[in-house]
Amino acid sequence: MDPVQGILFGLGRAMEPQTLLFCFLGVLWGTLIGVLPGIGPTGGLTILLPLTSGMDLTQAMVMMAGIYYGTMYGGSTTSILAAVPGETASVITVLDGHQMAMKGRAGAALALAAIGSFVAGTMAVFGLAFLAPALASLALDFGPPEYFTLALLGLSTAALLSNVSLAKGLSMAVIGLMVGTVGMSVITGYQRYTFGRIELISGVEIIAVLMGLFGVAEVIETVAMTFRPELRREPLFDLRRIFPNREETGRSIGPMLRGGVIGFFVGALPGSGGALSSYVSYALEKKISKHPEQFGTGAPEGVAGPEAANNAGATGALVPLLTLGVPYSVVTAIMLSAMVVHGVFPSPLLMQRSPEFFWTVVSSMYIGNVMLLVLNLPLVGVWAALLRVPQRWLVGLILVFCVTGVYAANFSRFDLLVVTIAGGIGVLMKRAQLPAAPLALGMILGPILENALMQSLILSHGSPLIFVKRPIAAVFVGLLGVALLVPLLQRLFGRRVVPTTEEEM
Repeated sequence: MDPVQGILFGLGRAMEPQTLLFCFLGVLWGTLIGVLPGIGPTGGLTILLPLTSGMDLTQAMVMMAGIYYGTMYGGSTTSILAAVPGETASVITVLDGHQMAMKGRAGAALALAAIGSFVAGTMAVFGLAFLAPALASLALDFGPPEYFTLALLGLSTAALLSNVSLAKGLSMAVIGLMVGTVGMSVITGYQRYTFGRIELISGVEIIAVLMGLFGVAEVIETVAMTFRPELRREPLFDLRRIFPNREETGRSIGPMLRGGVIGFFVGALPGSGGALSSYVSYALEKKISKHPEQFGTGAPEGVAGPEAANNAGATGALVPLLTLGVPYSVVTAIMLSAMVVHGVFPSPLLMQRSPEFFWTVVSSMYIGNVMLLVLNLPLVGVWAALLRVPQRWLVGLILVFCVTGVYAANFSRFDLLVVTIAGGIGVLMKRAQLPAAPLALGMILGPILENALMQSLILSHGSPLIFVKRPIAAVFVGLLGVALLVPLLQRLFGRRVVPTTEEEM
């Protein structure tokens, strides 16, 4: 079916009461997770991932997608009200969003964030619907060499964009690849690094590692910081002034539209995500603005553009997942895990083999964006009040959710040991300023890389030239070379591609 028919068909399926319920639960949970600082979409998804094993796959994916882009919006609430970003993609919103709040325009800033997310999310959904078939057609030419080079490019890019040195990012990615080789090889049948433990034959449990690195480590770090300052408690603002005025609206329309385009395409790039999308959008709006000096003092463009970009980036990140079956972030890797558990493997033929699943998920994302708009505007005061919950209660609940979720996945006490060890390692990595995301992605993409590499070498009778003789694989190899050269060129010329502080912007 063509995109228009697919969207109409998907809307019909997505409007079924049970699917609507799971969509609503997803965006509600995602918004809540986004409002709570430090958890992020990865924590929100990993907590609920064990529950999806007993659900219908379509409804599970609808809920997980809702959690993903719901988190992108929820993070803006604390960024605006308390200058505390709920997740990394909302860091840039603090610069102008909180300044608007200090000027008594918190309602306007929150409204711009909600409307911008809705506009950009709608654009991204239609982009996914109309461009995914073309990308899937292109992906029919993909074989093991293309998958290997593509996955390697995504892993390397994630390491490069991890806001640390190139050596640290790549080192963590390599360690993740090593952990991913634990267990029995699918190609040879040999057991690697199991040390006689039956539990390790199938590999290290990914969910346990993710919860340890991101959830348990955050809890331990919070408890260890005895003198951690309390969150700033802002007064509840007059929500009757929730809508922006004519000037603020006029200045925000362009940034919303540009943010939607930037977010979708940047989000679809390997290893990018909403954080990079919001940075690029902010930098562009400041560059083309007639009053760049107003950025950082409460410019509405500084809220509308980045918030639109990070929401569209969440949808764009699903393009390589649904068309190529390769996750380029921890979040999409978790979604892939849920699909694999249900026996569905994303590929270029997904739209032909499972059109009901594909178009229902895509169409539900538009409905989810409508729900976010309707849900969050009247509940701003509720989300702000959550910041008043004592931290000792929050960390206790997070720890309970992590441990319960890990045990419920396989009912294995060994997984509890894994999550404990991973939590300790996560704390040490935080202290050493080592990024956890490349390690997690390396572990997730490790089996994909290994299998594709061995299959490629079997096809070429052991010759590595297969990666440069095939055109698409050669392009990915070239992009990988460029990606690795960029940090070296930055050092030589002393410049940064993406600004990371207010002064650089």
